Amino acid sequence: MTEPVVGTATEKLGYRVKRAASALRARMDEGLRPHGLTVPQYATLELLEEHPGLSNAELARGAFVTRQSMNVVLRGLQEAGLVHRPSTSEHGRALPAHLTDEGRRRLGAARDVVYSLDARMLRAVPEERRARLLADLDAMAAALA
Repeated sequence: MTEPVVGTATEKLGYRVKRAASALRARMDEGLRPHGLTVPQYATLELLEEHPGLSNAELARGAFVTRQSMNVVLRGLQEAGLVHRPSTSEHGRALPAHLTDEGRRRLGAARDVVYSLDARMLRAVPEERRARLLADLDAMAAALA
């Protein structure tokens, strides 16, 4: 069942979520640039620290990029010495990726930038509403899954 159209496009939830996401992306781009990282590269490093050995497909899903784009991201991270992947796979075609020591160091430095942006966004919401906001965002994502 479709909802009736009420209000302008810029009053809609989707527009506001996208505006917030675009603002975050712009600030992340600025903050990560001095660390020599893009947002997808940073996301990939975070994912690999949390889950070493993820495949290209798993990383693509987690970083919200296509598998083809993740190939480019991983190649750049490998060339920069931040990620290691074997040249051949022991099981199937997947080449599990792992952070290098330099990858961990760069991630740690870049994380400060990203986490400070996260804190900045949360400070814009009264403390007593933060947990509910996060739960609501999770519920909205689940409703569209």
